[in-house]
Amino acid sequence: MVSEQKDLKIPSELIPKCPVCGAPMTMNLRCDNFFVQDEGWYAAASRYEDFIRRHKGMHILFLELGVGANTPGIIKYPFWQMTAENPKAKYVCINYGEAYVPEEIAKRSICINADIGEVLKQL
Repeated sequence: MVSEQKDLKIPSELIPKCPVCGAPMTMNLRCDNFFVQDEGWYAAASRYEDFIRRHKGMHILFLELGVGANTPGIIKYPFWQMTAENPKAKYVCINYGEAYVPEEIAKRSICINADIGEVLKQL
């Protein structure tokens, strides 16, 4: 696919097809009724919830990398809320074109409006 792409597009015939129905495959994104929450997803969610519970009220950095406006309720909004509720928390957002924060947590936040790859190279 990578070798055949032109203008960030690939030929349609290279898109993988479902072996059952033949429909084009898509990424597992929480954007429709087909998001898969399998055993691995539940195990990871449990580890995350345990981490958040064990570190509640402690110094914690909520680092958001490239979260767009499609699903802000999954990462962006919860990070804002947890930062607001914990005076020891900091919030950092690196996101080209969408680096912003509510006023309530602005003093404990850093928003970098730039390409994540470039920011990481500079670090």
